Amino acid sequence: MILLQICVLFLYFVSSHEEKVKLSRDGVRKFPDEFLFGTATASYQVEGAWDEDGKSENIWDHFTHTQPHLITDYSNGDIADDSYHLYKRDVEMMRELGLDFYRFSISWPRILPSGFADRVNEAGVAYYHNLIDEMLKYNIEPMVTLYHWDLPQRLQDLGGWTNPLIVDWFADYARVLFENLGDKVKYWITINEPAVVCYYGYGAGAFAPGVDASGIGEYLCAKNILLAHAKAFHIYNDEYKSKNGGIIGISYSAQWYEPASDSSVDIEAAEVQSQFEWGKYSHPIFSETGDFPDVMKEKIAAKSAEQGFPRSRLPEFTQEEIEYVRGSSDFFGLNHYTTFLVYRNESVYGVHPVPSFYDDMDTGSYQDPEWEGGESEAVKIVPWGFYKLLTEIRESYNNPPVYVTENGFATYIGLQDEGRVRYYREYLSALLDAIDEGCDVRAYTAWSLMDNFEWTKGYTQRFGLYEVDYESPERTRTPRKSAFVYKEVVRTRTLDLDYEPDTDVMTIDDGH
Repeated sequence: MILLQICVLFLYFVSSHEEKVKLSRDGVRKFPDEFLFGTATASYQVEGAWDEDGKSENIWDHFTHTQPHLITDYSNGDIADDSYHLYKRDVEMMRELGLDFYRFSISWPRILPSGFADRVNEAGVAYYHNLIDEMLKYNIEPMVTLYHWDLPQRLQDLGGWTNPLIVDWFADYARVLFENLGDKVKYWITINEPAVVCYYGYGAGAFAPGVDASGIGEYLCAKNILLAHAKAFHIYNDEYKSKNGGIIGISYSAQWYEPASDSSVDIEAAEVQSQFEWGKYSHPIFSETGDFPDVMKEKIAAKSAEQGFPRSRLPEFTQEEIEYVRGSSDFFGLNHYTTFLVYRNESVYGVHPVPSFYDDMDTGSYQDPEWEGGESEAVKIVPWGFYKLLTEIRESYNNPPVYVTENGFATYIGLQDEGRVRYYREYLSALLDAIDEGCDVRAYTAWSLMDNFEWTKGYTQRFGLYEVDYESPERTRTPRKSAFVYKEVVRTRTLDLDYEPDTDVMTIDDGH
């Protein structure tokens, strides 16, 4: 009997090992003919000009100015990469890389200083027109995110994403952008990483606006953000799609949650964590039934009753709202970085505040210390997790079109970023494995075009293909080795694991 158990365990680990090994193939691999390559940034992280030309205060301006000690290096985005003034250099970098598209976000308070659509700031609109026109001059398509975390502070003073009226405020803002930029933009993303907006902003309170209300705040935010997204989607779908011909979706932060063992308890724990972390935003839109995942509704309702709440802390959708949200995305926008191992045992109970998001889940997670990391303590190189996540999306949601809207790795200052090169190569190889097995992945976006303000980590974590010199008034941008490697992937539409670039000079390809 003992020998049989040993044999079973051996076969389990061998099969698991083989599954991971197959994701690292030698030689040159080709991407589909219509596959798109891009890079991404976000307005607060790169633009600077925080109070210029009519822009009002956003929640990150307020957060960093009033509580600078919450940022690792006490920095802020007041100047950042100064892309507000240096956007032509940004476009030049896109040309150097040969990109098909560039994903960037609009600053809500730069467009609507009061937060409301009563007055449009023409200087703000002009900036985005100038950026987009410069890109289109070189056949680089804009992929525009309406909301990447920089809510007008005036709206936050009214409750921000926990106020149900924000559904209409966001819809008004979206309409202004569709009206002003719609004829030039074919790719729209409504909201970036709702899970981060809601948990870190209104649950843990670690990100702006810093509301510490876990177990309640993030759930109020979740419902409102899904309804706001859906309303913007329907406005575009009903009023602008036919004349502008674009597509519109939402971008999720979704990591892979792998069971720490083959026990049924850990397998269930990993599924629970997946549904709580990203399923609560993808299930309402992409599942056949809509609504929040059943496991969330059941666990939060039971916990709420035990804790004396008269009703579940998770707000309910009406049937009409479920139908309104379901199907409200032309593609599955995926921001993916890494993998976690998930377990459940006695150690997970009673360690989190009550109520709280993590108490509701009753799971624990960690990362294998042997996984390679970089400057970010959480982002480890685990490409097989990317493959499994793409497969899960295909199997759970009837293979929707997937646009990978962020994927990247933080390294230290310096141009020889071998860790990032390995990360991109292995994750692109895993992506190709998923495509080979039928996943409908249509685009890949490297995070980031250049170093930027990395939220509470300030400028201590560098995700850029281009290094930015923050001691220089010109914010000089210099390509890292990874930029040359990515450029070759884009130029050849292939992944050559053995390619070694000449990193002396980054040039612009003729004819792009």
